[in-house]
Order: sequence, then C-alpha cells, then structure tokens
Amino acid sequence: MKIILYDTTLRDGAQREGISFSARDKMLIAQKLDRLGIEYIEGGWPGSNPKDIEFFQRACHETFEHATVTAFGSTRKANVNVAEDTNIRALLEAETKAVAIFGKSSVLQVENVLRTTRDENLRMITESCAYVGEHGREVIYDAEHFFDGYKTDPDYALATLRAAIEGNCTVVVLCETNGGCLPSEVKSITEAIVRELDFPLGIHAHNDGGLGVANTLAAVEAGAFHVQGTINGYGERCGNADLCSIIPNLQLKMGHVCITAGQLQTLSEVSHFVSEMANLIPDTHAPFVGHSAFAHKGGTHVNALLKWSDSYQHINPELVGNSQRILVSELAGRSNLLSKIEEFGLGSRLSNDQLKTVMHHIKKLENQGFQFEGAEASVELMLRRAEDGYTPPFDLVDFYAMVENRDGVHNAGLSEATVKVRVGEQIMHTAAEGNGPVNALDQALRKALIPFFPQIARIQLIDYKVRILDPDSATAAQTRVLLESRCGKRTWTTVGSSTNIIEASWIALTDSLEYGLLACPLEETEDEILACEPIE
Repeated sequence: MKIILYDTTLRDGAQREGISFSARDKMLIAQKLDRLGIEYIEGGWPGSNPKDIEFFQRACHETFEHATVTAFGSTRKANVNVAEDTNIRALLEAETKAVAIFGKSSVLQVENVLRTTRDENLRMITESCAYVGEHGREVIYDAEHFFDGYKTDPDYALATLRAAIEGNCTVVVLCETNGGCLPSEVKSITEAIVRELDFPLGIHAHNDGGLGVANTLAAVEAGAFHVQGTINGYGERCGNADLCSIIPNLQLKMGHVCITAGQLQTLSEVSHFVSEMANLIPDTHAPFVGHSAFAHKGGTHVNALLKWSDSYQHINPELVGNSQRILVSELAGRSNLLSKIEEFGLGSRLSNDQLKTVMHHIKKLENQGFQFEGAEASVELMLRRAEDGYTPPFDLVDFYAMVENRDGVHNAGLSEATVKVRVGEQIMHTAAEGNGPVNALDQALRKALIPFFPQIARIQLIDYKVRILDPDSATAAQTRVLLESRCGKRTWTTVGSSTNIIEASWIALTDSLEYGLLACPLEETEDEILACEPIE
C-alpha cells in the first residue's frame, strides 16, 4: 500500500519546550523534507505569529518537487458566519494548495471547551471544510481527540467524521491527541471506522504513553494510509509520533511504500539536520537514525557480527543512512579489537599476544575511570604503540603547573606551566602562561614541539569535557576528561582520567597531539588536509 506522509514538525514539533524555529529555519527544514519525499508539509498556523506569516509568504515563491505546503487551523468559531471568521480567512490568505482543519470529535470537548451544542459543532465542521474547499483548496480534516471521543460516545464521534465528509474534505485523520491510548484500542477503533466509512483515513498520534509509533503502525494495519508525525518525534509534552521510526518500520518491516530507497538513505541526515535547526543535541540512541543505533560493545556480539552482519542487527544500517560501529570498552573482546584494527587500517601488524596486552590495558584503564567508546583516537594510539618498532613523536619527561591568585583579586589568577619533553635525542624544556592550567600546559607543550613539528599549528582543540565519576569523594573525586581536536576536516577525541584533573587533562592532551601528528603529516597541503579521510 502507498502511504501518504504528512509532516508537522514545523507546527506540532515547534510546540516542544525549548524549540523556536525562525522563518528561515522552517524553510530550510521544509526543503529537506521535500527531498526526503514527504507529500505534505504543515507549515504552521497562519495569523498566529509573525514567523508563520513570513514562512507562508516565502513558501508561495518556493518550488517543491514532492511536497505540498499545508496551512493549519481550526474550524470556524461557534455562532460565527464562516465567511467572517478570522481563522478561516487567515487559512485562505496563506495561499497554500492544501489546508488542514481540525475540529472536535469528543462530546466532552464540545461541551467543556467549545461550550457549544453538539449540532453547532457539526455545522462548524461541515461549513468550514466546504467553504475552504470552495476556494480551491484541498481540505484535510483532523478529527481532534477522536479516540477518546469515540470511547465516550462512538455515535457522535462518527457523526463528526461524516460532517467533514459532507464538507468535501479529501481525508479524515483520526487524532490520538492526548497520547494515552494503547495500540490495541487504536487498531480496534480504526477497524470500526473502516467498516462504517468508505473514505480515506489518516492517523495522528502523540507519544504521552510512549506509544506514538506503535499506535501509528496499528492504525495503518487497520486501514489508515495517511500518516502524520514529526521528525525525531518533536512535539508538545512528550512529543509526537516519530517519522524517523515510522517510515522505516512501514517500508522495511511492513512492506508499504513511503519514499524511494534513495530517499530512505537520507533519513539519518534529515534527522540530524532538524536537530541542528532546533538547537538540540541529537538523540544518540534513537532507533534507526541515532549514532548508537547500530553500535556494538559486547565481545560476544562483535564476534558474531564479524561472522554474520545480521546476527545482532535488525536491518542493514545503510538502508537509513546510518552505519555500524564497533565500540571498545571493558566489555569488549578480541573481536572488537580486530574490527578496530581493520577500521584503522593496521592490517595484521599485531600478534595475538600484543592484542591480549592491549585488551588487558583497556580493561585496566576503564576500571580507573577511562572510557574509550567516545575516544577512538586513544584506542588507535594504544594499538599503534603496541606494534613492534613504533616510535612516538615525543615522550614526556615531566610537567609542572601553577595557579597563583595575586592580592586576592577575583579573576586575577595567573596560570603558568612548564613541560619537559624528549624529541629524538633532544630535551625541550619550555614554559608558558595560559587561561587556566590546562591552557598553559597546552601552550607550553606546543612551544616545545613546534620547532620539530610545524603542523601542530594546524591542530586545534575544539571541545573540552570534564566529568566527575564519584561525586561523593568531593574534591578528591576521580575525574574523566574528553578532548576533541581538529585538523582541517578531521576530528578526533582522546580521553584521560585521574583523581588529579590536571593529570587527566594532560593525558588527553598529549594523546591528542600525538594522534594529530599522525593524522596531519607535515608534507600534506592544506587542500589535502581538508579533503582527507581518517588515517590508515
């Protein structure tokens, strides 16, 4: 069955606490959704705020290959002439080809929220749909609170759908607005509507019970084919049904046609793009599209995966634009390291005994507070250091860091560091001041190394994360430091851990620069650096 996808990220998704899309953000997202193959993009509620007005003005001049931009709004107000209703006029002034109109399906909502009669609510639905349709718009009717309304009074809930159909809408969408129904309820009620109405049905589910995706799939099983949701499940309260899970489940598991295979391969990219536009950190553990969705850590799992890729994966991650990742930790085994050796391009340069030594070292360090899952540069360095004949570019002799507060003046502290490193046969002893002891150490180390390795000037530290592992120990707590570095388009992360935050930072810092010297050799041109792949 062909599934019609309707995205409401720009309206329902924007109602999530903490999200505020600009009109430009909304247009950029709409363009991404169009390329993904979404048929309808709900742009917002015309007239409700200046940003939505600006978006619809821009959308009128934008060409979309697949999508129809849709305006959203309510039925006319009770006891108001439909032609004079300000909301209905705003919907038409948006000049979209499609309009989504929502109305009440629950008797309790009609009486307690609209505070009007049942018959007037039915007239509101029919007249609003008909009037907008008469002005050349496709009308999609959203039956708000439908499932709750059906459970309270099924005859009246059905009557509201018939009222919309009488107004010549093209599809009626059953809305699970409060997100509290179970999939079995959604399926049985949708099946009942299919038996009663010979008319196209849609589903709009919320996630308050953690069942937005499940309820959507249940409705499709029962006969709905128009599917509404948001990217990443963004939405008010606990969010909406997540299209990033709905689309691959419908297409890869249930055999329905949603988008092309090529479009499906952009799903992870779209998910991350919308997160960036929303200024939210992507959910690394999101199904299908999360960075950890196909990450494998347990040694037994990795061993099986190397023999058969489907042994611990429910789909090929490339189908949704994701990739398999093998993690290294205290739970890892020999297979994890063999996978990393292949990934890093180290070939068969390590013996079994060397592998065992590295694995033992990793387990010992993780017990001391290191964490290598997010610091693969440190893992690669351990593997390289275990190779016969590996010579590090520099060796630490010692370091010293000092913080001085002069005259007790706030923010007048001076940080100074000295480092002594061996490069070949030479000992370099340098000092530097910095904005804090870690920055001072970084400056001193760079000063010592740059005469030998000018490319260090291209290596930048771009992120510095500190985590206290045992807060009950207060200032004596074990501390983990993660450093992210960059050279051109290459980025890498290293880790250090100690009860001394300066020592933890120093371990991560020296690993970062050692890895950077391998990743950015002197003879590379800037263009080569920008285009380069991870080191092999």
